Amino acid sequence: MGLGPPLHTYKHMPCTVFNRLFAIIYICAIVALIYHHFLTLSHSTTFISVAITTSLLISDLILAFMWATTTSFRLRPILRQVFPENLEKVLDRKDFPAMDIFICTADPYKEPPINVINTALSLMAYDYPPEKISVYVSDDGGSELTLFAFMEAVNFAKIWLPFCRDNNIMDRCPEAYFSSERHGRAELESEEIKAIYESMKMKVENVVERGEVCPDYIMNELQRQTFNKYRTPGFARSHHPPIIQVLIDGAKEKDKKGHSMPNLVYVSRGKNINVPHHFKAGALNTLLRVSAVLTNAPIVLTQDCDMYSNDPHTPKRALCYISNPSVRPQLGYIQFPQRYHGLNKDDIYGGEFLRLFVANPVGMDGLQGPSYVGSGCFFRRRVFFGGPTSMVLPEIPELRPDYVVEKPITSEAIIELAHHLGECNYENNTKWGFELGFRYGSLVEDYFTGYRLQCEGWESVFCHPSRPAFLGDVPISLIDAVSQTKRWAIGLLEVGFSKYTPMISGSRYMGHVMGLCYAHYAFWPIWSIPIVIYSFIPQIALLNGLYIFPEVTNPWFLLYVFVFLGAYAQDCYDFILFGSTFKRWWNDQRIWLIKGLSPYLFGLAEYIAKHLGIASQGFNVTSKVQDDEQSKRYDQGLMEFGVHSVMFLPLATASIVSLFSLVVGIIQMLSIWEVEKLFGQLFIAGFGVLNSWPIYEAMILRSDKGRIPIKTTISSICLAILLCGGAFLVL
Repeated sequence: MGLGPPLHTYKHMPCTVFNRLFAIIYICAIVALIYHHFLTLSHSTTFISVAITTSLLISDLILAFMWATTTSFRLRPILRQVFPENLEKVLDRKDFPAMDIFICTADPYKEPPINVINTALSLMAYDYPPEKISVYVSDDGGSELTLFAFMEAVNFAKIWLPFCRDNNIMDRCPEAYFSSERHGRAELESEEIKAIYESMKMKVENVVERGEVCPDYIMNELQRQTFNKYRTPGFARSHHPPIIQVLIDGAKEKDKKGHSMPNLVYVSRGKNINVPHHFKAGALNTLLRVSAVLTNAPIVLTQDCDMYSNDPHTPKRALCYISNPSVRPQLGYIQFPQRYHGLNKDDIYGGEFLRLFVANPVGMDGLQGPSYVGSGCFFRRRVFFGGPTSMVLPEIPELRPDYVVEKPITSEAIIELAHHLGECNYENNTKWGFELGFRYGSLVEDYFTGYRLQCEGWESVFCHPSRPAFLGDVPISLIDAVSQTKRWAIGLLEVGFSKYTPMISGSRYMGHVMGLCYAHYAFWPIWSIPIVIYSFIPQIALLNGLYIFPEVTNPWFLLYVFVFLGAYAQDCYDFILFGSTFKRWWNDQRIWLIKGLSPYLFGLAEYIAKHLGIASQGFNVTSKVQDDEQSKRYDQGLMEFGVHSVMFLPLATASIVSLFSLVVGIIQMLSIWEVEKLFGQLFIAGFGVLNSWPIYEAMILRSDKGRIPIKTTISSICLAILLCGGAFLVL
């Protein structure tokens, strides 16, 4: 990259040639399979045989489409490497660009404030000039509990930041550091700091448990006036004026060693029950505007409240790309993967999301760059104001990305303007959310925003260092995991079936391969169609003595074997290639089947119902609170059901139907000995049974609180009987 020491390099992955050759072979197999379906359909003589063959044809067409979108990530994968140690040889530290960090939280009970504090402190402690860091915390829950927690964190930060700097600490999240038992030469000092941290933690958790900030904890009149805002008549989470509080003014505040500190600003945007909130995208746009008039840093980092920094050198890694825009003048953002701590050994819920957060971004990086995944992303502020060659001007000069802030962030004029920009109705008759800022129109604002930015001509980079840049919490109950995925499913379909559909709009602006990459996500929920069909049709047909697959001795049977094993083997290979294990891959494909029968299915149904005017959906925050017994069962590898939910009924019903059909099929095989005809359906039923073992275990063998409730089991059995009995009458 020009003269001087390199800041970054990249290389193509050696598997690229194999991926392309395999894609050609597999396409031929898919075409042959579709031809076989049409051939079978032309020889079908009854309504039932036509219906079954048509359903299998539809399933395989969808599977073929989704395979094509998955393959798009495998055509040009690249691996990057950065050299942050060379950065200060190229760029003087005083010339490092300023950086605004956005942290979003929405519910102090589902997202405990102490966890949000840990995230903020880990980011404030970056190995970066502190006077160039500003941390903005968006409290969309409008809670005094969160504000109180950050007021307490200010005093601790004055001790914690110099401690991390002076001792070159890597784990700069206090909770992670004090849990790691790696205090080293700073052991005595760290024990003293740990005691201060535990005192703060106890105080914050006590306030959250009480549900209010008691008068004894209010230290001065300024704090009293601030908390009184939350107690004014009519103040509610969904209806209140904006609250903006500068907790640390870096130009004035010093840490205990006399060094500068980062700015820390609390923001709770104004809300009105009659004005759309736009969920997280609306909160981010408020932060974008408020930060513009306070600091207007050219670099913006967006971070989930439960994703703490695991590497203090992360900004320097991002700067290795940003500091040389002449190499990629259209570079809009640098995406780091979301990685998680606390995953159990075999990752029973597929919470690692290896394909979503690692494998797919590596593939997109060789094209126009990875999609934005909501957290761990360094943006150039300029990207939120139009394409690389045409800037959309905001309504006031102070919001322009090149605006230079000259007044102190605590000046009365600045704070007054910030409150105005945080009003719930500020965006009326403006371009915010549509041409400016984070984009509205989908529950998955991250996916939609990244997609629209790349359609405008911006490119991105995937930075995947060996030490994870960020670590976050992962759902440890199945209901949390599927509820989160259902929200994603609805939001993705909102994009997939909109005027911005990646198949048309994306392909036109980014090219067909990138269009397929984004289509893979947009149409995730349609996985549910083939998964539901293959979970019920072959099994029910087997129960009724109908054989719907070629005999083992038929050459067409080998085609089915290749299509099945080829797709699964390549998926497993990808997991191993990116450092995972076979057992984790197995659990990932199992959870994929579960998602097809639960969140994808319900997300698709809810999306259709919404557009028929039957129902609407809202934003649900995934709980980050962990119960000790739940955690213990999770560590043991036991799936957590625990509650009766309609989302569990299809997967429990499918497991019962598979088990019943397998037993009946084996009996048929032993009595009439027609293995050749039965094998295909027996295999599918057996595969379903094998994947359903955790469900059988939770239905019958377990007695803990995480088992499937009796009500769910009985309901599933009734549904299975109804399906099998009804099919018997029809067939």
